[in-house]
Amino acid sequence: MLDFITWTVNPSIVHLGPFEIRWYGLFFAIGFLAGYKIIEKMFKHEKVPDGWLDKLFIYVVVATIVGARLGHCLFYARDYYMAHPTEIFKIWEGGLASHGGAIGIIIAIWIYSRHVTHRNMLWTFDRLVIPVALVGALIRTGNLMNHEIYGHVTNLPWGFRFIDNLHAWMQGAEPVFTAPSHPTQIYEALCYLALFGLLMYMYWKRNAEERQGLIFGVFLTGIFLPRFLIEFVKNNQEAFEENMLLNMGQLLSIPFIIAGIWLIVRAIKRPRTAISFATPGKK
Repeated sequence: MLDFITWTVNPSIVHLGPFEIRWYGLFFAIGFLAGYKIIEKMFKHEKVPDGWLDKLFIYVVVATIVGARLGHCLFYARDYYMAHPTEIFKIWEGGLASHGGAIGIIIAIWIYSRHVTHRNMLWTFDRLVIPVALVGALIRTGNLMNHEIYGHVTNLPWGFRFIDNLHAWMQGAEPVFTAPSHPTQIYEALCYLALFGLLMYMYWKRNAEERQGLIFGVFLTGIFLPRFLIEFVKNNQEAFEENMLLNMGQLLSIPFIIAGIWLIVRAIKRPRTAISFATPGKK
């Protein structure tokens, strides 16, 4: 009978001269490209004006990277980055926070809605968040490949032994394994993948976008409620969280959960609004 899983995947796929391609970066890129194609299909279905999609893609990519990086620096390691501000720009060394990325996207969509669509922000969010759930699943799979963000020690048969001295092992040292631990990256990835399927069903089969804010509300609840619960079996990311009743990830998830529930209730109480298709070619 299986007692645990020994995880020995190398985070690096291949070296091309001075450049290195990693699983994390590959999954990140696949997520954005898949997201672009999904939104493209939605926009064609709704006859959205030309140019909206490319502008949305730029807004979201920049906001995700900047927001996630600043979120990590401010929420999890503020003192260090205040003392070493130039280190903030070294994104390639790691350190991205999903809550920061979410805040960055919200700000970007507010700007995008004012200057591009001239529609309520919820119109964009109800479409954008569908592929974002898929991106979240792929990013957590990247975390699995990086042997990071795993959980507490467990005796469950699907516990993973991760490589603790990852950098040294990648340089040729013998691996030092952790005790079998909860693969919380997989827990989150599966939740987000299921959420992606649900949101696709809501949009394409149930016309849920006709209840403005409903898809966005389900997304917020479906992302951050599992995140809140999984944090109970996940190792804290920073030392200052050790004496906290709820860790930083859980505290930051609560407002998003509340907002999600409010949006769901609000959308259900309001009547459906048929999609107003844009005139083809109108800018």
